[in-house]
Amino acid sequence: MGKNQHVVPHNGKWAVKGENNKRVTKEFPTQNEAIKKAEEIAKNQKSETKIHNKKGAIRAGNSYGNDPHPPKDKK
Repeated sequence: MGKNQHVVPHNGKWAVKGENNKRVTKEFPTQNEAIKKAEEIAKNQKSETKIHNKKGAIRAGNSYGNDPHPPKDKK
């Protein structure tokens, strides 16, 4: 399992940052662009995304692999 990918505010832009990394992976002008990249990385690494708001608090997220609490309904 890879590192969770965080979408965080960074220098007036948005960035994707691997969990516990000191540096950002890449900066983007919009949060949507950063989310798309974070999802792409998380899917590839079978990890999760954590989407932060402008103040830094996590507001959303998604799991792309090893979810310890997967949904119970099988649609």
